[in-house]
This record gives sequence, C-alpha cells and structure tokens, in this order.
Amino acid sequence: MSVVTVPDETTPAQPAARSRTGRTLTLNIAAVAIGLAGWSALAAIGVQGLPGPIVVAQRAGELIADGTLAGDVLASLRRVLIGFTLGTALAVPVGFLMGWYAVARGLLEPYVQFFRTIPPLAIIPLAIVLLGIGEVPKIFVIFLAAFLSSVVAAFQGVVGVDRTLINAARVLGASDRTIFIKVVIPASTPFILVGMRVGLGSAWGTLVAAELIAAQEGLGFRMQQAQLYYDLPTIFVGLITIGVLGLAMDRLLLLADRHLTAWQERR
Repeated sequence: MSVVTVPDETTPAQPAARSRTGRTLTLNIAAVAIGLAGWSALAAIGVQGLPGPIVVAQRAGELIADGTLAGDVLASLRRVLIGFTLGTALAVPVGFLMGWYAVARGLLEPYVQFFRTIPPLAIIPLAIVLLGIGEVPKIFVIFLAAFLSSVVAAFQGVVGVDRTLINAARVLGASDRTIFIKVVIPASTPFILVGMRVGLGSAWGTLVAAELIAAQEGLGFRMQQAQLYYDLPTIFVGLITIGVLGLAMDRLLLLADRHLTAWQERR
C-alpha cells in the first residue's frame, strides 16, 4: 500500500519570510552605510562646522567613560517610559469608551479633539505654574503627548470594527460583553498598537522640551547645555542616542504587533 505524502503548506512560507527578513536587514545596513558616507562627505567639505562621525564617536566615548551619557540615558528613559506607559494605559480604556458608548463619545470627544490641537509643548508654562519644577511636570507633558496620540487610534479601532462581525456574533447569541472581548478588542488591537507607536514617537519628540523644566540631567538637558557652548559633537551624541533608543523601543512594539496580530495578512 502506497503512502500519500501531503505537502506542508507552511514550508514555502518560511523560506519566503526568512528571505524577506534578510533582504530588509541588508537594505537597513545599506541605508546606514549610505547615511554615514553622506555625513562624512558633508563634514569633509566643512558644511557649517558639521562634526564628522569619527569626532562624534570620540565625544560619545568620552561621555561614556565619565558616566555622563549613562546617567542622561537613564534619566530620559525613566521619564519617557513613565509618561508613555501612563499615557497609553489611560488612552486605551478612554478610546474604548468613546468607541463603544455613544454617550461617552459625546462627552469625551470634544475635549480630546480640543486638546489634540494644542501642542503639548504649549502646556509647559502651565505645567510649571501648576506642578512646579520637579519631575512631575516633565512626565506630565510626555504623558499628554502619548495619550493624545494613542486615544484617537484606540477610538478609531473600535468604531472601525466590521459591523458584519458584530451582527454575526449577536445572531449567534453572544452578549455585549462577549462581543466586546472576543470581537471588538482583537479587531481593534492593530489600531491600538499603531497608536502606541505614534505615541512613543511623540513622547520622545516631547522629551527635549520637557527637560527644559529645570532638569539637571537627561539627553535633552545635555543637548541644551551643549548648545550654549556651541558643542556640536555633544548635540549629535544626544540626537543619535535618542534616535537609537526610540528605534529600539519602536522595534519592540513592532514585534508585539506581529505576535498579537499574527492573524493579519501581511506584505
């Protein structure tokens, strides 16, 4: 009796996925190399005293050696993580309330849309007056930036759920609670994660201004101090460090996105 072997349909997909990952990594490395080459060329021709990669790397080594960079990174990371975590933790339930309940939407949406038009940086003077010059106003400004970016994504995720799925669940006898947990939350998860990525970018973008509030350490504080002495290498070290940290955190969110929304078809 002959045995019929059924081909594994997932087998071709795995090499294809590895091929895409390898191609993307190669392109990323090429992009970094091209960027460094362009930066070196601009520095070599003396564009506005622009420091080259080697000078910036030497300055980074000095800041690492004396512990300055590590202290600044820890201070900035602490502020961003606390503000971002609090902002998204509040944004998700508020977005769900606005999307699921019409009364909550009517009450909350005007405030959300109103504050979205006000840059978080414009809140800094008010934050200083009301909250003082400690850590609280710095974290509050970052929290506000993350919250306003994430709440709209969560809200849009709920209202964008396919009504056919909800109606089918109702026909099958599912309660509102079951529909919300089994249908709405999974369907809106991609929107929430995109909103978190945008909120993370807003949090890092607000960091430098937030550290204007009587900070004594932090990447933004160090860059502002370097500006006073026209210390361009230190400014570049701060910029690159913020970019690398932000990119690493964004990639972690992207991994979470792929894990939590593995059911989505991807290109």
